[in-house]
Amino acid sequence: MKKLLGLVLLMLILISATKFASPKPITMHSIEGTWELQSFYSYDDGINVSDTVPTADGYRQVKMFYNGKIMWSRYAPQDSLEWFGYGTYRITSDSLIETLEYASSPMMRAMDTLRVFNFELKLTDDSYSQISFDEEGNRTFSENYKRID
Repeated sequence: MKKLLGLVLLMLILISATKFASPKPITMHSIEGTWELQSFYSYDDGINVSDTVPTADGYRQVKMFYNGKIMWSRYAPQDSLEWFGYGTYRITSDSLIETLEYASSPMMRAMDTLRVFNFELKLTDDSYSQISFDEEGNRTFSENYKRID
């Protein structure tokens, strides 16, 4: 009986020790899903938000992330041009890298010199911001999205 009690006590100590010895892994939020643009931030000093601009009436921009692929489209009532793009993406805990493979004609002209877009990423379960920065690493503006699916 003493051996059984000792064995049970030893097992409880080992189980308790492993709970304290191995911290929970940090879980990242998932960007997979469908997102709609809500607003833009401006950063005058490269650190703090200086202005928030909501999207204009009728303006819609939607991004879809799935299985390493991204597709986005934009509708602006005052703009007769089509805007969309398709490519791949990857995220880390604090960055979003989009590589466009093809896009609408206006976007292809705009992408003539740039096809890989690097953003600082702020991601939660229901929202994310992709923050652009200048050559010195200072924040310039962000697009702020909410999850719609």
